[in-house]
Amino acid sequence: MELIVHSMDVKTERITGSEPNSSGGSRRQFPTTRWSLILATREKPTTQAGDALARLCTNYWYPLYAYARCRCAHIEDAQDLTQGFFACLLEKNYLKDFDRERGRFRAFLLTAFRHFIANERDRERTLKRGGGRTPISLDMQEAERRYLLDASHDLTPEKLYERRWALALLDRALERLRRESHPSNHFDRMQVFLTGEPPGVSYNELASELGMSQGALKVAVHRLRRKFGEVLHAEIADTVASREEVKEEMQYLLSVVSG
Repeated sequence: MELIVHSMDVKTERITGSEPNSSGGSRRQFPTTRWSLILATREKPTTQAGDALARLCTNYWYPLYAYARCRCAHIEDAQDLTQGFFACLLEKNYLKDFDRERGRFRAFLLTAFRHFIANERDRERTLKRGGGRTPISLDMQEAERRYLLDASHDLTPEKLYERRWALALLDRALERLRRESHPSNHFDRMQVFLTGEPPGVSYNELASELGMSQGALKVAVHRLRRKFGEVLHAEIADTVASREEVKEEMQYLLSVVSG
C-alpha cells in the first residue's frame, strides 16, 4: 500500500490524555497502552499485562512466521519454531531482563525470536514447549498461503519481517477505520482514495455513483484520510512506550512501506 505522507500528518497529542500538574494546569501524558503496560509490570508480571502481551502477539505473529519461513528450508520447521516461541514468550517472564532502550514491541519481538531460534537446536524440544498446546491461535495453513502469495520473497528475512509488520499495522488501522465508519459514509467505495486518486477511478465518477457532488466527495475523502492518520497513530501507540517513539515509528513505517 502506497501512503500519502501528508495524510498521515496528525499531531501525536490527538491520542494522548492529560493530567493536572503541580500548578493546577494540565500536561500531556502518554496513554497507558498495551506495550507500556507490559513494560511497567515486567518485574512482577500481572494478568492484565499477560493479556496485553497475548493480544499484541495475536495481532503481529505473522511477520515472525514470514521471518522463520524465509530462513528455514522446511515449512514444518518454521511452523514449529513460531508456535514454540509463542508458547515460551507467553508462559515465561521473557521481559525480566528486557533492555528498556529497545522500547518498541516490533524490535523486542524480532530480537527475542532470533535468540529463541539460536538456542533451538532440537526440533523435538520445540514441539514439547507449552505442553503441546498453542497459547494463541495460529492458523498455519493461512500463514503459508499468505507467504506463498507474498511478492517480497527477494527481501532478507529481516526486511521481510519489517515489511510484514508495517503492512499488518496498516491493515489493522484500515479495519478499525472500517468499523468506526458509519455505513452511510460509503467507506468501502471511498477507501480507494486513501492513497490518492487511483487509475480508472475519478472523483467525478464516484460522486455521481454515490449521489454526491464532487466537492462533497472530496471533503468526505479528506476527513477519511485524516481519521485514518489518527487511527494509525493509535495503533502504533499500542506498540511503543513513549509519545516520542510514536512519531519515530510512524516515520519508520512510511519508509518501510515506500521502500
